[in-house]
Formats: sequence, structure tokens, C-alpha cells
Amino acid sequence: MAALLSVQNVSKTFQRKFKALKDVSLEVGHGEFVALLGPSGCGKTTLLATLAGFLQPDIGSVFIEGQNVTHLPPHKRTLNTVFQSYALFPHMTVLDNVAYGPLRSGARKTEARARAHESLEMVGLDHLADRYPAQMSGGQRQRVALARAIVNRPKLLLLDEPLSALDLKLRKRMQLELKALQEKLAISFVFVTHDQEEAMAMADRIVVMNQGVIEQIGTGDEIYKKPSTRFVADFIGDANLLECERDGHLWRLQCCGLPAGKLNHQAQPDGATATNSVVAMVRPEDISLSRTRLSEQHEALTATVVDLISIGSYTTVYLNLNDTRIEARRLGANDLALKRGDTVYLGLPMQYIHLVGA
Repeated sequence: MAALLSVQNVSKTFQRKFKALKDVSLEVGHGEFVALLGPSGCGKTTLLATLAGFLQPDIGSVFIEGQNVTHLPPHKRTLNTVFQSYALFPHMTVLDNVAYGPLRSGARKTEARARAHESLEMVGLDHLADRYPAQMSGGQRQRVALARAIVNRPKLLLLDEPLSALDLKLRKRMQLELKALQEKLAISFVFVTHDQEEAMAMADRIVVMNQGVIEQIGTGDEIYKKPSTRFVADFIGDANLLECERDGHLWRLQCCGLPAGKLNHQAQPDGATATNSVVAMVRPEDISLSRTRLSEQHEALTATVVDLISIGSYTTVYLNLNDTRIEARRLGANDLALKRGDTVYLGLPMQYIHLVGA
């Protein structure tokens, strides 16, 4: 089946010098939830505005179901957009806000209101249909904005950080509700966020962007465990990025001399060539700590505790290994009763090390 949305080689420059998008290509399937993730200024909002029709690309094309919509205005594209600000009409009731879209599309008033009631029921707000936006909480206004966006059953829904104004607990609840709604309606979602946990919780695939380019596209598990660039490894979650050096057909960790992976033409580190330097990525939760040597199979690496931070559910331990900073994470409280200055045995599991081109 052909992709619902296809972005082909799109570039966008502002003021003749700032390149917001650089040769971006992307496909979104029918019923797929895709998150555009990256730091401020990476180009994700510019890409969303280009998909919506609010911006025209300098180069490249946008297709929806095979139709070239690059130069079509927003109201002629088979999509809707949910904005961060919700953009509700304050002088209209909730019901009238949601019915506005069908009325503009030519529906009779009775049909428009019936469809509005149906959409409000989907987001759990039909009982508040007669209220005005000012009489509702932030979470409720967010649901109204969603109901208004889905009432015309668009094939594609674009969402520009719609949950960022909500408090933490409400945002997490809305993440679950939003994902459930998307699956129920089978509408394709393209969701802009700078919150990686939000992207990992909801998206089928994540598009990681940086300085106007796509660094990697993959599932949350793929980009977390096997980042394709150093930027992705550093941006997604917490990571130890350990410098490596070549030793014949091996890459070795500079901090301890342990082999980190083989160097050959069949298995190059992501983003690396045979002459590149590479870093070994290992996640903090994959590092083992012990007061005694872990086993005869482990190298006897010792490190010094520099600092500890415990937040109840886990404890982060910062260590010094031969002048290299290492971060380890243990579930629960500080079960080893570690304190600053203690010496511990450290285990670096080779099976969890992922090499990335530096």
C-alpha cells in the first residue's frame, strides 16, 4: 500500500541564510503515529507547517495519497492541525466550536451538531457541550481542540506540541488517551514534541531531527538501543559515550583498553568508515556495580564514586574510571550504601555496547 504522506527532498531557508530544512524526505503510512522529535530550532515545527500548507518549501514536494499538495492552501488539504494554543473560539460554546468545521464544509446545522456531539463523546466531554472554553480546565480545552480536529475525519492529523502546557500528571494521562483515540479512529498522526519520553510513549516511529536534517527514523526501541549518530545517542535518554581507538581489527575503549567491537567491512559502526574515530555507547542501566569483583569472567575494573543522586525509584551513580566520567543507574535506593570517594568494581557488558561514528 502506498504511503499516506510522502515528503520528498524538502528544503526551506529563511532570510536567505538560515536553513531550517535541508533535503528532508519522509513517509507516513495509513493509521501510523509518527513523532517529530528534536531540540528547539531543529526544524520539526517548520516541517509540520510545511505539511499543513502554512509554509511553502523552497525545494521539494509534499504528497498526500499520491496527490501533490505542495502548493495547496491548508483548507484544501485532507488534514487538520491541533495547535499548542488550542485556538478555540472564546465566544462559542464547546459544541459550536466543534460543529464549526462541518458547517464550513457544507453540512446542515442538525448534521453538524450531531457530528460534534459524536466527537465530544469520543473525548469524554459531551456532557460539557454547553460550556464556554473559559469555563474549562487546560486538559478539557485540549480535548475540545482534539474533538474539533477529528470531527471531519481527516486522513491526517498534525499536532504541534499540544500537551506542553499541561502539568506532568495530566500530560501523561493525555498521552495515553491520545494514543488510544488515534488507534480507535485509525487516523495518521504526525506529532511534534521536544519531549523524548512523550515520543517514546506514543509513537509507532520517531523522526529525530537536528539542525534541519533527519538524523534517524525508527521505533523507540531502535533509536534508544541502536542510535545511528552520536547526536541521537546523546539526545535520546542518558548515555555514556566512551572514546575508542583502533587496534588492528578491533576498536578498544581508551579508558580501560577493553575491546568494544570488531573493525571490518561487513560490520562498521553506524555512521563510521574504516578511517573514522568512533565512540562506544553504553546506557547507565546496563552498567554493573559491586563492592566485590563481579565474577572471574569480568575484567577487574575499579572506579571511584564521584557523586550519587537518588530519586526513590532509582539511584544514579557518577564514577571516575581512569579520568573518564561514567554514569551508572541502579533500581531503587542506594542498596550498596555507596558514598563519595568509595571504590567499586564496575562491569561493562560488551553485549550492550553500541559503536557509533564520532
